[in-house]
Amino acid sequence: MTRERKPRPSLVLALLPILLTFLVLGTQLFIFDTFTPHVPLVIGIAITAVVGRYMGCTWEDMQEGMLHVVSVGLPAVGILILVGMITGVWISSGTVPTLIYYGLDVLSPQVFLAAAALLCAVVSVSLGTSWGTVGTVGLALMGIGAGFGIPAYWTAGAVVSGAFFGDKVSPLSDTTNLAPAVTGVNLFDHIRNLMPTTLPAILIALAIYIVVGFNMVGDESASFARIAAINAGLVDSFTLSLWTILPVVLVIGFAVARMPAMPVLFSGVVLGGLTAVLFQGASVKEIFVYAFSGYEIATGVSEIDGLLNRGGIQSMTWVITLLLIALSFGGILESVGCMRAIIESVVKRIRRFGALQTSAISSSIATNVVAGDPYLSIALTGRMFGPVYRGMKYSMLNLSRATEEGGTLVSPLIPWNAGGAVVVTSLGLGIYSGNTENLLYIPLAFACWLSPLIGIIYGWTGWFSPKASEKEQARWAELGEEVMDVQQVHNEMRSRVYRVN
Repeated sequence: MTRERKPRPSLVLALLPILLTFLVLGTQLFIFDTFTPHVPLVIGIAITAVVGRYMGCTWEDMQEGMLHVVSVGLPAVGILILVGMITGVWISSGTVPTLIYYGLDVLSPQVFLAAAALLCAVVSVSLGTSWGTVGTVGLALMGIGAGFGIPAYWTAGAVVSGAFFGDKVSPLSDTTNLAPAVTGVNLFDHIRNLMPTTLPAILIALAIYIVVGFNMVGDESASFARIAAINAGLVDSFTLSLWTILPVVLVIGFAVARMPAMPVLFSGVVLGGLTAVLFQGASVKEIFVYAFSGYEIATGVSEIDGLLNRGGIQSMTWVITLLLIALSFGGILESVGCMRAIIESVVKRIRRFGALQTSAISSSIATNVVAGDPYLSIALTGRMFGPVYRGMKYSMLNLSRATEEGGTLVSPLIPWNAGGAVVVTSLGLGIYSGNTENLLYIPLAFACWLSPLIGIIYGWTGWFSPKASEKEQARWAELGEEVMDVQQVHNEMRSRVYRVN
């Protein structure tokens, strides 16, 4: 017995639950002056469920849609748990303090921002996870930046630029594998096609960070006094040596050997625990506490205490619950047909390739904003826009790049998105407790928003926008892929208008 197909909501009805949810979210942010999007998103799920019932959807169907999308995001939950564990354990092992200590000695304030972005890019390419990079090396860089007297939002912007640039081009990254899988292109062809937008974006970002670094450094004596106080506090509280950096080296080595992300991160937890026992005198019981509850220290140096009192699985519960709720919201929107109705209304108005590429990138960004999840933004945009790219005879490499531009790179710029929540929580930006000044990291993560902008420019100019080869078109036909003739759609729309008139 086939299930009766439910009617698709109109554009107005599809937008209604999204607009009402953002109204509730805005009320909490600007009137109640608290930034916890969990409850507004739960209310959004309820509003969408009401719309779904009006459209004839059963609760069982909507629940199935939510659970399906949540299941897609479960690997991300696993990574978040491991990032929390590795952060707490690597602080206790002296790994993060050692990185801060030597970083303050080796780096100069003038080139620090550019070096931070570059270092995070290298580590993220190696690990294949921006979240793991932010929670480990990124945390250490926040300490170094504090020692140099650089505002936290500038350091965070550089860390995010580098970490998510590396994630985007790493063959080990889950999103970098998801985009070509959804669009049906080869992984390494996809990575090569990312370079025309990604490389200019990161190079421009590095140039800006260098210029800003040379103009930002103020009182050198104050910086040296702050650095001396931080280093003295670290030496008094930890045993620092090159041996305590060993967990970082081995974890990157495992990643380069192409081990999966979660086993690599768990090996980092184990190696960090062994280092804490051998060099810091921690007990196994204490390692378990650090992995679950995080590390606690009182050195009397505010910069150290504010930076190193963190980590553990519990520190990620805020992010994990937000991720699960956001995924559920995206799932119910998709099951009711809201996302499809909105994207199809956009597709029907496309006539040129520039508009198509802009719409795909924008739709991926919008899904990131609404659903709070980069995986859904990549998967949904890839599925919905594929027939239009094939109809215009443009390579699906353009679509796979568009989904990553709006999915992977924009994710950390949205504080209630999974990526943004990881950044804010791991780097201790304090946005959720009222320190909204640190939201400035968003425009300062230059590589993340420049790349989609460059991609849109390429779409309108035709640069680096390959047409589908005969081989690719033959593969579409062989696989029976859907092809949408855009001109035919517009002709049908015009004929319907004439008939009504």
